[in-house]
Amino acid sequence: MNFDFLDASLSTGHLLLLALCLIIALGFEVVNGFHDTANAVATVIYTRSLRPSVAVVWSGICNFFGVFLGGIAVALAVVHLLPVDLLVANGASGGLAAVLALLVAAVIWNLGTWFYGLPASSSHTLIGAILGVGLANSLLPGHTLGSGVNWGKAEDVALSLLLSPLFGFSVAALMLWITKKFLRQPYLYRPPADDARPPGWIRAILILTCTGVSFAHGSNDGQKGVGMIMLVLIALLPAHFALNLEYTPEQMQRTARAAAGIEAALQQHVDQTPAPVPVVKVQEGIEHPASISAPPMERSVSEKLVMIERALAEKKSLADVPSDMRWELRKSILEVDNLLAQLDKGGALRLSAEQTSQMKRHREDLRAITDYAPSWVLLAVAAALGIGTMIGWQRIVVTVGEKIGMDHLSYAQGAAAELVAMSTIGLSTMAGLPVSTTHVLASGIAGTMVANSTGLHSKTIRKIAMAWILTLPVSMLLAGLLFLFFRLFI
Repeated sequence: MNFDFLDASLSTGHLLLLALCLIIALGFEVVNGFHDTANAVATVIYTRSLRPSVAVVWSGICNFFGVFLGGIAVALAVVHLLPVDLLVANGASGGLAAVLALLVAAVIWNLGTWFYGLPASSSHTLIGAILGVGLANSLLPGHTLGSGVNWGKAEDVALSLLLSPLFGFSVAALMLWITKKFLRQPYLYRPPADDARPPGWIRAILILTCTGVSFAHGSNDGQKGVGMIMLVLIALLPAHFALNLEYTPEQMQRTARAAAGIEAALQQHVDQTPAPVPVVKVQEGIEHPASISAPPMERSVSEKLVMIERALAEKKSLADVPSDMRWELRKSILEVDNLLAQLDKGGALRLSAEQTSQMKRHREDLRAITDYAPSWVLLAVAAALGIGTMIGWQRIVVTVGEKIGMDHLSYAQGAAAELVAMSTIGLSTMAGLPVSTTHVLASGIAGTMVANSTGLHSKTIRKIAMAWILTLPVSMLLAGLLFLFFRLFI
């Protein structure tokens, strides 16, 4: 772990602001941990497969390893929801205000729903906060309402969050229905007696699914905290974190070749006659297209690509790049990648299938220099989520285990709901899509209650549904207001 950024050049005020931001970001993960613990441990607790103390410690350990081994694809998907002009603003003050606003808003809503024992979605909360910040940013002078939000990425995320609970409900119900057809032991579908232990094979399945859901939760939800911490570090210490300073010379040259390949592709294959569009001023003296349908090979874009090539040429490491140029290099990479995304979405890239695949590789090589997270960040987030998982879990566990259905969970219901949750979250993590562990598991339990003819507790379902419905608008409004407030002081 390299902590060279904690040097004497860091002022006391700067250090205090950094500490505050990191505490809030890690606090979000702690809250996320005890808010979402019920999704993994409710089934093993209510089927008496594990004692509560053992279940939450084991879940915390699995969440820890899920964060550390799960990669950062979901973190990047969430971060890319933020407006590009915020991420490249001068001095990154806008980006810092955005991160603080969305984290504080998410913590407030998560604590409120936890206090009332409501299994609301931390994913919905964080994504709603990001959209709120984007909309609030678009209200500032020089912007058009809604122009700063990455609506394409928002649509992808919203679709995954909408479909995952529907999938969880229907597949868990179908799985239980099929199980009842082939496994006719009545004890599988009745709530266990107070002193009853599940048969060995059922207990093994339930512990395995608890393990899988906990690991999947860490690998999906934990990555969101990783992304937020990286934005804090980049905003406050751009010379140290704007680029991956551990990049090897071979990787640097691959990025330089990617920039050259992109420039060549744009010159040869982009439609040169789209209609002009207005520009948006994102910092004094620099203008950027409001949407990339203007002539794409403007001099500024070409200059950015050339600058990327030259900045990396013949360098043995990124530490050789002057510190004041690293932030500019990051800005250029983000802006070029945003241009390519807009061109691709608008159909202006006239590429064959092979060329499209090559352009995708070029973009990945270009972004690799900025899309990273140090191991100590992963470790810190993993520890925060793991510790959070071990505390404060009782409130929501009772709701999930007792109050969704008219009766307590049975062995088969717990196994079906957690198998579906584990597979859904795991596949979403592999695809780089953030999904709600809460929504998938709670809807899966509801599906098994219906399939088991147990019935649903209407009062609890109404409360959960209201929390789910309000999560996006409330978090958007709260984060947007906080962003505008923080912009006055940062």
